[in-house]
Amino acid sequence: MTLRLGVPSKGRLMDKTFDWFAARGITLRRAGSERDYAAVVEGVEGVELVLLSAGEIPRDLSLGRIHLGVTGSDVVREKVPNWDRRIVELAALGFGGADLVIAVPQGWVDVDSLDDLDAVCAAFRRRHGFRLRIATKYHRMVRDFLQSHGVADYQLVDSQGATEATVKHETAEAIADITSTGETLRANGLKVLPDGLIHSSQATLFKSRTAVWTPEDRAALKRIEGLLRI
Repeated sequence: MTLRLGVPSKGRLMDKTFDWFAARGITLRRAGSERDYAAVVEGVEGVELVLLSAGEIPRDLSLGRIHLGVTGSDVVREKVPNWDRRIVELAALGFGGADLVIAVPQGWVDVDSLDDLDAVCAAFRRRHGFRLRIATKYHRMVRDFLQSHGVADYQLVDSQGATEATVKHETAEAIADITSTGETLRANGLKVLPDGLIHSSQATLFKSRTAVWTPEDRAALKRIEGLLRI
């Protein structure tokens, strides 16, 4: 069996991944057009390149369909329950960085911590009869984070569009979203809680614990690790 390496199939993340491997002596490239998902690996033997969407890579790592994969560390944590039992981080690649944070309206001048947010949630429910809404695309990560910090009496509402605009549109009272600079949050009248950092994400090379690793696959992994110096 050939070691299967999954990388993003398009966009900036694919280009940056190709550049990162090339700088370390491993050439990844498409074998045809952008619509053709055939790809090749040069510089290391026994490796097959598989082009996937960034969202498919955590699933395929978890199921053992690929041995290695590059995707955002936030995507793995969100999509794979108990991810660290099924997947191992091998190397952070140093690009694709963004922070998943809790942000509240700037007008909440007395809310500067998660403890303050918990108090606001309790008061909101007493006053309105329903839980304060936090809009997010990252339900698993946000729920686990808030639970670990003792925040209760809230509800998560799904946001697949512009999450930072949900407070302005009155479909949520606070948000949890990815940000790089915070400028979009500030432009929408939001502030990040100082202790509201859930996860600092970046593109990461992962290894599957559940894939079948033949002696040939393990030998290919050793060659890759040697070239990448990980």
